[in-house]
Amino acid sequence: MNEGQSYEYNAKTVEAAVDEGCRQLGVSREEIEIEVLNEGSRGILGIGASDALVRLTRRDTADHSEAQAPHDGEEQEEIEADAGTEPEEAAEIVSDLPPADGAATVEAESEPVTVEDTQPGLNGEVGADDAELEDLAFDLVNQMLVHMGIKAEIEVSWQDNPEDNDRALTLNIVGEELGFLIGRNGETLASMQYLIRLMVNQELHRWKNIVIDVDGYKQRRAEQLDQLAHRLADQVVATGRPASLEPMPASERRLVHIALRNHEHVYTASTGEDVRRKVQILLK
Repeated sequence: MNEGQSYEYNAKTVEAAVDEGCRQLGVSREEIEIEVLNEGSRGILGIGASDALVRLTRRDTADHSEAQAPHDGEEQEEIEADAGTEPEEAAEIVSDLPPADGAATVEAESEPVTVEDTQPGLNGEVGADDAELEDLAFDLVNQMLVHMGIKAEIEVSWQDNPEDNDRALTLNIVGEELGFLIGRNGETLASMQYLIRLMVNQELHRWKNIVIDVDGYKQRRAEQLDQLAHRLADQVVATGRPASLEPMPASERRLVHIALRNHEHVYTASTGEDVRRKVQILLK
């Protein structure tokens, strides 16, 4: 490799691309200048992934010699500078250690997070954990939409869930002609939500309640199911005969069970297997 000549190399990461370039050229990192042309991307579950790309240029011999031979005074300054950073580095290492026995930890899996633990402060500011979750989930949904070639906005909000005393981060995708993201009986939307939850939980190493919606579909669907459940319940009371709803996913069956669980005259039960599983409304 002659001085001033440049070569480009690609690999899954910048470090791997630089190492591969040095290996092929037979030079060390000190002998080259590194220009990162593309940092690469892991994509979404491998979709849309791209390699990192770097340009390696041979340094001038004079510059390389000077870089390898610092003056005695410079060596002393470097030693003193390194010595001065040790307390800070030690402090950072200590801060990463787990708290002593009995100390409260936010991430302890044995201690479920309550509504009060995640509520914003009195001044309305969002907690650090909530903000981190919002940013991560937003970026993942946005990347997924970009890879699918979809132009849409993402509305971020928090919703209380009285049923399980928890709060859910809701990301509502708003745009035109997005029905295909919902799919039949919300199956596509459920799959998207599962993937986002999986990626977020893998990144944060703890479970988070995340709801993905499209143009408020889930809220409208919940209202429709509530009305349908009460209408069929009245029918069961009037005729004395059980009624069955169409097969639906577990999340929607749960809404029907909740809608009628305190009904005075009827009760609900799920029957069937897999995709044919449905809710029956029966007389008490």
